[in-house]
Amino acid sequence: MIVLGLDTATSATVVGVLGVDGVVHEVRDDPPPGARPAHAARLLGAVDEALAAAGVGWDDVTRLAVGVGPGSFTGLRIGIATARGLAQARALEIVGVSTLEALARGAEVERVLAVLDARRGEVFAAAWEGSDPFRAVEGFAPAALAPEALAEKVRAMPVAPLAVGDGAVRFRGSLEAAGAQVPPDEDGVHRLRAEQVCRLGAEGRPTDRDALLPDYLREPDAVPRR
Repeated sequence: MIVLGLDTATSATVVGVLGVDGVVHEVRDDPPPGARPAHAARLLGAVDEALAAAGVGWDDVTRLAVGVGPGSFTGLRIGIATARGLAQARALEIVGVSTLEALARGAEVERVLAVLDARRGEVFAAAWEGSDPFRAVEGFAPAALAPEALAEKVRAMPVAPLAVGDGAVRFRGSLEAAGAQVPPDEDGVHRLRAEQVCRLGAEGRPTDRDALLPDYLREPDAVPRR
């Protein structure tokens, strides 16, 4: 199975191709701090680059995997709309992947807390444990939380987790005070990787293309005027 995976839930544009050799060829665009994400400008170009790096063409691709969030509202809309369009044009099956779980799997530790900066003074967070199987921590399903509420949940965990993601970096102080371990800011474990998106896509069950929707976890920042 050859899987094309993409995720635009964070500021990064992340694309990868899982080849028959089991290797994931990744292409990504990480904007510098303070810069706007370039999902719309970079996504399709990154797809072409990843296919070329893997040495495959569209006729070789078996499945599409796309991060469904939680994350940036605009980024999610761009990524999912693109994936749905590609799936329709190429008659490909499609799998939605949790962005938080993909981030967590990249840590490769016994217990991990994935934390994304949700803006508005909140984070998106969820915890997993084990390796085979890799399972959600009971009572720690994906949710939008204030940092203080997240710290309380961490304190209640019987084993301190490793906290990863840009939200863990931003709220390092409160997480470490609650007992979590947070790697240095520059550690690559804080970045979502195409490898986990592709592998989760390969393991997951395809869904109806038109039923694939973003997992926002909260209301949009902007709402229509009444």
